[in-house]
Amino acid sequence: MDKRNVQLAKNLLNYSVKLQKGENLLIDMRGDSSELVRAIVAEAYKIGANPFIEIRDNLVHREYLMGVTEEQLKIRFEVEKSLMENMDAYIGIINEADVFENSDVPHENLQLWPKMLRPVQNVRLTKKWVGLRFPNPAMSQSAKMSQDAFKEFYYNVCGLDYEKMGEAMKPLMALLDKTDKVYITGRGTDLHFSIKDIPSVACNGLRNIPDGEVYTAPVKDSVEGYITYTIPSMLDGFSYENVKLEFEKGKIVKATCNDNEKIAAVLNRDEGAKYIGEFAIGVNPYITKPIGDILFDEKMVGSFHFTPGNAYEGADNGNKSALHWDLVCAQAPEYGGGEIYFDGVLVRKDGRFVLPELDCLNPENLM
Repeated sequence: MDKRNVQLAKNLLNYSVKLQKGENLLIDMRGDSSELVRAIVAEAYKIGANPFIEIRDNLVHREYLMGVTEEQLKIRFEVEKSLMENMDAYIGIINEADVFENSDVPHENLQLWPKMLRPVQNVRLTKKWVGLRFPNPAMSQSAKMSQDAFKEFYYNVCGLDYEKMGEAMKPLMALLDKTDKVYITGRGTDLHFSIKDIPSVACNGLRNIPDGEVYTAPVKDSVEGYITYTIPSMLDGFSYENVKLEFEKGKIVKATCNDNEKIAAVLNRDEGAKYIGEFAIGVNPYITKPIGDILFDEKMVGSFHFTPGNAYEGADNGNKSALHWDLVCAQAPEYGGGEIYFDGVLVRKDGRFVLPELDCLNPENLM
């Protein structure tokens, strides 16, 4: 067994979910991540906890989705909800060998899955939980790296000192918590909104691996202007590129990309899909370019994401939706640069923090 998986398992159980003796842990594996799952199970038994395992094969899951009905999912998720209610902790692992695997699944079936899953997710969010990807050849190909180089990148990203990062995030959280007006400018972007009285939340390895973002949410009806996202985004087996959203009174009134019909269908899932549920700033120093996986790309140093759809409980602006789509805008010079202002004060320019109290979040100080 790769010793890096053993160490990752220790980090997940002892730091991320802080698993205790006698607790129940659900390990939810999608795809083949068996070596890591074995390491997690072994570590859970050492702690004296009780591991439970759910395994989904990606090809079987695609076939299931092709003809799935609401009644099927209602029964399925009632069982999953009952199981989740008996858990103390949850670890979700995704290993997708082909991100386009579900591209020909009927769109209404793809929409049905997150809609029916929501009651399970609501229970899951009350538990100790963490989610992560597992490296595979498809991920290295998407990242344009050799498999060995990608694995080295993966374990560097996932093995970051997240406790140190958490300390470095505190000044940014304090600043966000006292900020009212946010202004963001950049290539194809001129965006205004308020975050007044909405808490900030640090993501430092306790929920996602990799991690590295601080998020809040805009006041629901405060967003005005437009944003052009500089990073492609994979959703339901389709890569959305050059996404531009225009806002009036918080609502998306126009959306364009490389397929205007597809993005219209995404944003018409429900009323909440047309509003923003999250504003987050990415700071992971090892993620310097997108790899085509949102769990990594949204943490990219020098980036922010502005998310159509559901707001998280910790920074709730009241927006509810079956959608939560983390669209990413990078602001390093190679992506056209850009500036972020809090209450008229320049906070970050071209992807680097310029305030002295936030210098601890620049990449050289987090490695």
